[in-house]
Amino acid sequence: MDLSLDRPDDYLFVRRVSAHGVIVVDREFDRSFLLAPDGVVENWPIQAANTLAAEHVEAILTLKPELVLLGTGERQHFPAAAFLAGFLRKNVGIEVMDNAAAARTYNLLAAEGRRVVVAFILPA
Repeated sequence: MDLSLDRPDDYLFVRRVSAHGVIVVDREFDRSFLLAPDGVVENWPIQAANTLAAEHVEAILTLKPELVLLGTGERQHFPAAAFLAGFLRKNVGIEVMDNAAAARTYNLLAAEGRRVVVAFILPA
């Protein structure tokens, strides 16, 4: 059997998730960040889901997502209702999950060509 590495060239993908970082393609991120299929917003200034508020919605919406995945660390933690409502008012779906689940879901949707954005919250 011949094995070969198949790396997507048309979108950024998550290679690995750990407790303290996320590897996108070949680069490791150890601070919270936003990831879209065509770009990364580094150093997103969020360190916990409970600090998210309505004013944080716009930074994510500038990436023009049809769906937002919120990775809240090693465990799922729901942010304030005002934060979630900011997406619903703009008709943008949002799902909250742990970082590993967010990475798997992002990779699947990005491979399908969907306009998905994942916001990873990483500990300081």
